[in-house]
Amino acid sequence: MSMFLDQVTIDVKAGKGGDGMVAFRREKYVPDGGPAGGDGGHGGDVVLVVDEGLRTLMDFRFNRHFKALPGENGMSKGMHGRGAEDQHIPVPPGTTVKDAETGKVLGDLLHNKQELVIAQGGRGGRGNIRFASPKNPAPEIAENGEPGQERKIELELKVLADAGLVGFPSVGKSTILSVISKARPKIGAYHFTTLVPNLGMVSTAEGNSFVVADLPGLIEGASQGVGLGTQFLRHIERTRVILHVIDMSGMEGRDPYEDYLAINKELESHNLRLLERPQIIVANKMDMPDAEANLKEFKEKLANLREDEFAKEQLVFPISSITRQGFEPLLNATSELLDVTPEFPIYDEETAEEESVLYGFDVGDRPFEITRDADATWILSGPGIEKLFKMTNFDHDESTMRFARQLRGLGVDEALRERGARDGDLVRIDKFEFEFID
Repeated sequence: MSMFLDQVTIDVKAGKGGDGMVAFRREKYVPDGGPAGGDGGHGGDVVLVVDEGLRTLMDFRFNRHFKALPGENGMSKGMHGRGAEDQHIPVPPGTTVKDAETGKVLGDLLHNKQELVIAQGGRGGRGNIRFASPKNPAPEIAENGEPGQERKIELELKVLADAGLVGFPSVGKSTILSVISKARPKIGAYHFTTLVPNLGMVSTAEGNSFVVADLPGLIEGASQGVGLGTQFLRHIERTRVILHVIDMSGMEGRDPYEDYLAINKELESHNLRLLERPQIIVANKMDMPDAEANLKEFKEKLANLREDEFAKEQLVFPISSITRQGFEPLLNATSELLDVTPEFPIYDEETAEEESVLYGFDVGDRPFEITRDADATWILSGPGIEKLFKMTNFDHDESTMRFARQLRGLGVDEALRERGARDGDLVRIDKFEFEFID
């Protein structure tokens, strides 16, 4: 079984805010002590944090549900509850985060210790000390804590590498990586020896260094789900330079030029922007008998692709992994190209609209929906009104009356009348039922 996991969906839930408290001062010689109920603490956020020691998303294989702790409830004597600690989830560098329901990109985590809040904890409910006023100096009103944000998140790992080795299976990509770096990928004389991306740090004779990724071999149709390459094409997206490895020996009866066109077609089909990256053609296995003749023919066909005589010539470097010839010019050229090649954004930058709370009521945009159950009960639903319900403490009559006034202010009474509700009809919010009074 492969121990490499690069795509996973997780469920996260931030902590609920602590409940506010209804309390009054009880001191000797103070017969009419005022309100002294403290606020609840803030619920914990769920935060992704980059850990450079991780290489895959394997830790999420058996644990895909994460929940932050709730805030502490408010206490008497005006003491506020303690806020909960955030739930930190380590992810490898190169992780792209998306909302599973909307597909919106929430962030791209690249650097060690970089953090991203993906679910915000609820604020603590207010204690009755917050509701004191000249008209009501001793209120028996307190709020429950705000529910924490709950959502489904997609994590997609795209390995961080400066250059990527691409090509058909068995063209020698893994062998090249083992020669130019200290990486020791599995090497075998059969197709699809490489089952997971391998990374290697390369140092040139001039003292420069860069990271190279050896990706599983592609075949025709990979971008449509054929072969192993389909699940690893995403890892090419972060590379700035593509090292296109071609077997010039033609030992398997393949035409090097046709292989070159086929792989580029797969890159284009997966993502049109992949062909914007500069390519260096690596003509491998030049120690074989027919390699020189095939290389000459390949260059002639390649020249015919040039749009005009002023078009930039495609770089081709002949090498041999067996004799280890031709590597120094290849690595120097790659390093020079990386110096002048910027990073390519892997997704369009989106301007996140800040979530705002709208106080008030607009008839044209009601924050609730009204449906009717089979037993003729009216059902009130919607994120806003359900949140209001969960933050109401029904243990105190004043809080219940305040909830009724809030519903009236939102236009619930008027909307129920428009739908035909009559005096005495049952209305339900979540599991709470009450009678409609006209």
